[in-house]
Amino acid sequence: MAARTLPNSEELLARILTSLESDKAEDIVQVDLRGRTSFGDYMVIASGRSSRQVTSTAEKLADRLKQEFGLIAKVEGKDSGDWVLIDTGDVIVHLFRPEVRDFYQLEKMWLPQGAAES
Repeated sequence: MAARTLPNSEELLARILTSLESDKAEDIVQVDLRGRTSFGDYMVIASGRSSRQVTSTAEKLADRLKQEFGLIAKVEGKDSGDWVLIDTGDVIVHLFRPEVRDFYQLEKMWLPQGAAES
């Protein structure tokens, strides 16, 4: 069996965004962290309509990354489904229920003021 090469952060980001979109995550925002922090290159913030969708989306994303890249992501918060953190190393993913996302407002903390969300 050939060894898998780990994706670079841009390839990983693209796969994560595709996975979230296919699972109908809402309000997907990506934040470029390169040069701003040492804990990752990108942050992705998205919402699910319910705790069940948040949990399911997180599980599917972690499974896809493992299957496609052999990457074992650290997942926290899956039991409650209010806020799930998926740490892939280069890309940190936050999945929220909308009310929880509104409360924490991570975008305001990380996006430059007036920046367009992508």
